[in-house]
Amino acid sequence: MKNILIIGGSKGIGSAILLQQLETNLIYNISRNAPDISHPNLTHFTVDVLNDSLPEIAAIDTLIYCPGSINLKPIGSLSIDDFRNDFEINVIGAVKAIQKYLPILKKGINPSIILFSTVAVKLGMPFHASIATAKGGVEGLVKSLGAELASLVRINAIAPTITETSLSAGILRNDKMKENMMERHPMKSYLKAEEVANMVNFLISKNAKSISGQVFEMDYGIVTFKI
Repeated sequence: MKNILIIGGSKGIGSAILLQQLETNLIYNISRNAPDISHPNLTHFTVDVLNDSLPEIAAIDTLIYCPGSINLKPIGSLSIDDFRNDFEINVIGAVKAIQKYLPILKKGINPSIILFSTVAVKLGMPFHASIATAKGGVEGLVKSLGAELASLVRINAIAPTITETSLSAGILRNDKMKENMMERHPMKSYLKAEEVANMVNFLISKNAKSISGQVFEMDYGIVTFKI
């Protein structure tokens, strides 16, 4: 039984990870809102990661940082605060959590960290300047810390394509938009949160003990294939 810390486990991908891991591991969740579930294996802390002090946790084997943003605007409509806020949520929050819990993680069993990027970093998508810039920072952090912590803690990132969650509800708000999104992907689908949770489950397992400093695209072919 692992001690897994999920930051942002009340919604979306974080919630799917929490639900998948809950029966077999001890889960600590940090988010502004509590998950819609109670369980003997779940301990929740109501915390704003950017503005509040992070709680003390005695033992952690895995840290999963899930908070993200979708802020899609033309460059002329993006303010400096838009860029600053996206960077704070996606990068600074992750750095704050890693710095806080790294000493405890180093004592864990097969310790690992999972962060999240986006396919927009590599694909080059209009109106994604702010979020792609922030997630590019996440990928740089993964590469740098992968090297720095190579003998101590594994760190990897997942870069999903559009994933059906509350965060993407505006982009997938009706059947026509969902159909168009499927058609944009060579493999004619887009992600469900449970698929991403499955990848997380592999990356935090002993089966992935040789893998660190990597960014895994879950893209249904949108980055990989030109068809």
